[in-house]
Amino acid sequence: MFTKVSQQFRVQIPTDIRNSLKIKAGQDVQIIQFLDRIEIIPLKPIKEMRGFLRGMDTEIVREEDEL
Repeated sequence: MFTKVSQQFRVQIPTDIRNSLKIKAGQDVQIIQFLDRIEIIPLKPIKEMRGFLRGMDTEIVREEDEL
């Protein structure tokens, strides 16, 4: 999938990607430079994040102490 950078340095996110990530107009995104690429990460309100780690294994396996 390709898009062009406009003369104002704006980039349009393709519709199918916007829909699959549920990105809305006016939503905040984080832009990160990583090596030679740019990553755009949609930010979500903290209320939407509630329960997203449900079911995660929280058991910590520790090594025995050495004396």
